[in-house]
Amino acid sequence: IMEERKITEAESIEIITSMISRTKERLEKGYGDILLMWGYLTVAVTALIWVLLVTTNNPAVNWLWFLIGLIGGISSPIMAKRKRMETGAMSYTDRLTSNMWSVVGFTAIASAILCLGFLFIGKDSWSMMFAFALIIVPMAEIMQGLVIKENSLIAGGSIGLLIGLFIMCCISAHVPLMVTWFMPLFIMAFAAMMIVPGHILNSKAKRES
Repeated sequence: IMEERKITEAESIEIITSMISRTKERLEKGYGDILLMWGYLTVAVTALIWVLLVTTNNPAVNWLWFLIGLIGGISSPIMAKRKRMETGAMSYTDRLTSNMWSVVGFTAIASAILCLGFLFIGKDSWSMMFAFALIIVPMAEIMQGLVIKENSLIAGGSIGLLIGLFIMCCISAHVPLMVTWFMPLFIMAFAAMMIVPGHILNSKAKRES
């Protein structure tokens, strides 16, 4: 009977490093497009709502925020599946990051349902969605950047998180989120979190292809 060979510490580090490197390569090849889709979608919808609120002053325009979740929620899995077919089988690190973003997605759905529930009883809690968009999303992005050692995700997520913390302080201090300054900050956050890292990842993928 052959004895089981124990993996040395050096081999363990090599395996982990290889998994991280492979996941990073896969993200560079496919994740940039998904980031750009979410980034440009969010910026476009935010800019549309901004213009409509200024020109019409109709609060019903805020229902357009659901376009982000609807369009992005349909497009993202399709794009991710296509990229998986191109890059091959998923590693453990791939599954880890995929599951992390799945949790973020389920949190978004649960948050929206709860806000609708409160609206049904006459209570407006929609500002809580900004906590999701500018706290939970950037934290997930920072964690992913730390796992795969991608500085653009860490930096972009950090900028988004700082803006989110500022917005949360304003909400806690009952400072009104005025369209004139909140919308530009929201756009800036998603440009830093999604658009800039997306272009950087795509640029790296092109250089390595």
